[in-house]
Amino acid sequence: MRLKGKGVVITGGASGIGAETARGAIAEGARVVIADMNQALGEAVATKLGADQCLFVQTDVTRTGDIHNLFEQAEAFCGVDAVFNNAGIGHQELAVDYTDEDWLRVIDINLNGVFRVAREAMRRMQNGGGAILNCASILGHVGQSQTAAYTAAKGGVLNVTRTLALEGAPGGIRVNSLSPGYIATPLLDELDPEVLEFLTSLHPIGRLGQAREVANAALFLLSDEASFVTGTDLLVDGGFTAGKS
Repeated sequence: MRLKGKGVVITGGASGIGAETARGAIAEGARVVIADMNQALGEAVATKLGADQCLFVQTDVTRTGDIHNLFEQAEAFCGVDAVFNNAGIGHQELAVDYTDEDWLRVIDINLNGVFRVAREAMRRMQNGGGAILNCASILGHVGQSQTAAYTAAKGGVLNVTRTLALEGAPGGIRVNSLSPGYIATPLLDELDPEVLEFLTSLHPIGRLGQAREVANAALFLLSDEASFVTGTDLLVDGGFTAGKS
C-alpha cells in the first residue's frame, strides 16, 4: 500500500479524474480530502468512499480564503503529505470572440488556482516535505484552435511546476505535473458523437483514455515510489503528442 498513512488533498475531486484518484488513494492506504465547487456531488463521493477515509470541503480555487480553509480542515482530518492540484474548467471559443471575462475566468481557475493551492501546500510542507502534483494537459504542449485561454493556462502550469520544484527541493517537496489526453469524463459528455469520434482519432492508441488510467499515473507521482522524480511532466495521452512538435 504505497500511500499507507498518508494524507492526500485532491482538488476537483467530486468527479472524473479527481474522484478516481481519491478512490485509488484510499485503496492504497491514504486518507483523503476532496475539494470541489459542487457540494452535492462532492458530499456524495465522500459518503461513498467512507466518512472515516474521506472528507469533502467545498472549495473555490479562485478564493484564497477557501484554500486556506481547505488545508486547515485537511490538516485536522488527515494531515497534508500529498496534493493533487486537479481543479480546472474548459472553454472553447475563437480568440476573436473571447470576452475578457471568459479569458480571465479560465486563467484564474486553471493557472492561478493551481498556483494558489500549490503555494498553500508548500507553506504547510516546509518542515516535513511532501508531493504536489499539478494537472496540466496535452494542450499545454501543443496548440489547438478555440482553446487560447486553456492552452495558455496549461502551458503556464508546466512552467510553474518546474519553478516550484526548484524552490521546493531543499525542503524535500517534490512538484510534478501530468498531462492527460482526452479522457472519457463528464467534461466530454455533452459533445456530439461526431466530435467524440474525431477526438478519438487523434490518439494513436485508438481510443480515449479512462479516468483510472490517469489516476494510476497520479498515484505513482504522489507516492514515495517517485521519490527521485521532481520538476517533470508525465504525458498520459495515448500517443497524442508523440508525432507533434
